[in-house]
Amino acid sequence: MVDWKSPETIALQAVIFVKFCHVISGVYLWEWLISLNFDWDYLTGKKKFRWPLFFYFLCRYSQLLAIIGLLVAFNNTTKEINCQAFYGFNAAMGNISIGAATINLSLRTMAVWGRKWYIVVPLTVLILGHWSLLLHGILLKAMWVPAQGCVITEANNTILSATFIYSMSLDFIVLCLTGFKLFYLSVGRSRIVNLIVRDGLMFFIVAFLVNLIAVVFMQLNLNPIMSVIANVPAGTAATIVACRAVRRLVCMTTEGCEMFTGGTRMTGIAFKTNGSKTVIRTPVAKDGVHVQTNSSDKYDVAGNIVSTGTVYDAEDQAISGEFKRGAL
Repeated sequence: MVDWKSPETIALQAVIFVKFCHVISGVYLWEWLISLNFDWDYLTGKKKFRWPLFFYFLCRYSQLLAIIGLLVAFNNTTKEINCQAFYGFNAAMGNISIGAATINLSLRTMAVWGRKWYIVVPLTVLILGHWSLLLHGILLKAMWVPAQGCVITEANNTILSATFIYSMSLDFIVLCLTGFKLFYLSVGRSRIVNLIVRDGLMFFIVAFLVNLIAVVFMQLNLNPIMSVIANVPAGTAATIVACRAVRRLVCMTTEGCEMFTGGTRMTGIAFKTNGSKTVIRTPVAKDGVHVQTNSSDKYDVAGNIVSTGTVYDAEDQAISGEFKRGAL
């Protein structure tokens, strides 16, 4: 029988934890690098920035800062540093990325429901509750150990478990709301509807599984290291799938498409074909976001045909900007 509380066991698991986090860090850094061109287009002004993308960048780069902070804390074993401050910063950045990942999915659900107040208000309240747990405070205690570096000595498993369980529950609510609107309140389903539901389902399944593993380890409370060993993979996986969902909706086709949303503006989806463009526009209904999937018919976000299409010249488009593609 393993003595999980023995100093030798904790020291061994600390080494394993460090190596495991290095692997997870490598996965995330690779994911960040291969999708950097998407970010670069917005950061350089090549594509117009829209406010919902703020949560995409918040999710993506807070996780990047958390990864960098972990690598610094893990690989410095010679010069003494303030381990508590480092781990507090890393935990805060990781929690922000988890919260922003959920917001990315929630914004899409709000758009699917046409920003109805009875959907927006409850989801906003739930999101605020989620963030109150995520930013509750520093839940880990770490100290400097000569020749080893920073070592976790204590973890508040109660708040950590509540946070991960809340995250799973909120993701499930968001998924159910999206699925209900798109599947049970509509007759037909367009390609973009299938994309939204499929990506939402993928997000929830991945986030649920990694969060569940993290909660199990926290509830077992074997020792401070084992209690948090699954936290980094959970946050990293949720960030990756959430950001991929945003990018996939924005870049729905290999040659580009646009979906316009918001207020009294026009909304549509523009597809580039071989040597020509076909752009369709239709007014936004009060109860939903219109989506077009071909040059002759117009669909709402639930996939229902609302009218036959009208073709406009691409240069006549009054609205521009990349995030109009994504009804988050």
